[in-house]
Amino acid sequence: MPEVHSVAQRQGAVVPRAVSLPSGGRALAKLAGEVLGTAVRTIPVGEHGSPTVDGIANRAALLDNRAAQRAALGTRSTVLTIGGDCGVELEPVRAARERYGRTLALAWFDAHGDLHTPATSPSHAFHGMVLRAAMGEGDPGFASGPRIGAGRVVLLGARSLEPAEREQVWRQTVRHLPVAAARRSTVAGNAVLETDADEVYLHVDLDVLDPAGFDGVGCPVPGGLTVAELVGSIRAIAAATPVVGAGITECATDDPAALRALVPLLEAVGDCLGFGP
Repeated sequence: MPEVHSVAQRQGAVVPRAVSLPSGGRALAKLAGEVLGTAVRTIPVGEHGSPTVDGIANRAALLDNRAAQRAALGTRSTVLTIGGDCGVELEPVRAARERYGRTLALAWFDAHGDLHTPATSPSHAFHGMVLRAAMGEGDPGFASGPRIGAGRVVLLGARSLEPAEREQVWRQTVRHLPVAAARRSTVAGNAVLETDADEVYLHVDLDVLDPAGFDGVGCPVPGGLTVAELVGSIRAIAAATPVVGAGITECATDDPAALRALVPLLEAVGDCLGFGP
């Protein structure tokens, strides 16, 4: 049976709204449990930070949190991880890659690239490095092994890419579908991934959404998808390729009225993962 894991981590983000990520993540996980009709497992993560070491803010705290996630994941194959910052995705992606092998693809919905390394990141925030780490590059304490290979990562809805991140797109290690292209793929009913993947892990940073429709995120960026467009894209992916794990991150509000806008997203992800009777 699939599980919901609540990982209320904030140390991967250094933005002002990071202080709201734990409460927002817990509230969203609670709502997910209600919508999907399942219990929520709380993964113990630290509340305090640690010094910036080797270009990563809160490095020691993040490694401790990752160890707690690894212990909780065990051999489970289908988990919906609710964050917290995007750094909570590294361990579930690693576990999925270990289980399913080289045929696993990664669909990464995010306003940002998350493709920095410690050497290129201006902020030293790990949530901006996590996708690159999942591809096996960056700090050896985080660089995921086994890695997600080049050509198997699709970045969807990104509209705030820095030069070092754009380089990965230019080098074609990551395929980038900006907002307009993601919309066209969904409307046309095309296979969004365009890879020969046998399985896909689905990552949703809520800042992929336009803040006019949902503003309760750590780093809002104008010009994003609507909830309906995001749901359409997710369902198009799932229609073509089995979804074997998912994460929803960067929720910075615990306001029940605001969170209700995300119910269709939770329902779509739940359907993809096999939640239900």
